[in-house]
Amino acid sequence: MPSLWEAVAGQQDVEWSVRDDEGRFVEFTPEMERVWGWKDDLPEQKLVCAGKHLGGRVSLVSLELLPVLYALTGRSGQPEDFREEDLSPVERDVAEALLATGPVSSAELPSLAGHERKRVSAAAARLQKRLVVTAAGRQEHEQGWPSVVFDLLPRRYALGELPGAEEARTTLALRILRSAREVSAADVAAVVGGGRKQAAAALDRLADDGRARSRDAGEYLLWTL
Repeated sequence: MPSLWEAVAGQQDVEWSVRDDEGRFVEFTPEMERVWGWKDDLPEQKLVCAGKHLGGRVSLVSLELLPVLYALTGRSGQPEDFREEDLSPVERDVAEALLATGPVSSAELPSLAGHERKRVSAAAARLQKRLVVTAAGRQEHEQGWPSVVFDLLPRRYALGELPGAEEARTTLALRILRSAREVSAADVAAVVGGGRKQAAAALDRLADDGRARSRDAGEYLLWTL
């Protein structure tokens, strides 16, 4: 998938810090300073959706594709639709706390959810993967690193009418293929979730429509534009 770091720095290798002669951190590189700020500023201004939504890493999702990605959850798109999910007690308490209070920093969330900090942090990460919780900016502190501000994703962004899951998976497969130029079903599944069979079916639909071509790579199939 496209990388904000590569777009800013023009390279794949991440050089994130300037260090002194003894190897101690001094400051971010100019490129990392920009990316580090944007990962909070962009979602705070609701220009993109940001969070650990894809592959457990912090990802930026365009507002155009957000309803498409959200459709794969099978939920209604309402702020309280997390109640349709089979959540753990900690996950449910975190989501209910956000529903009741609005956007909350990671520093404040444990006391509101009523659980120990590590358990709340782990639950927030899982809820981001399930598109229940999303990042909404940062809260600065006099000392130490800023805290991430969390909100419920379908409350923060107007999702509108959601497409069907099959249409959504095909749309996402096409976007991934356009970026990577050649993919396997496992590649697509790794990004959007679901099984390889679902990803392969989406890629086959693109091939049937003439928007992709499949080729036998031996042990597996690859799809290209």
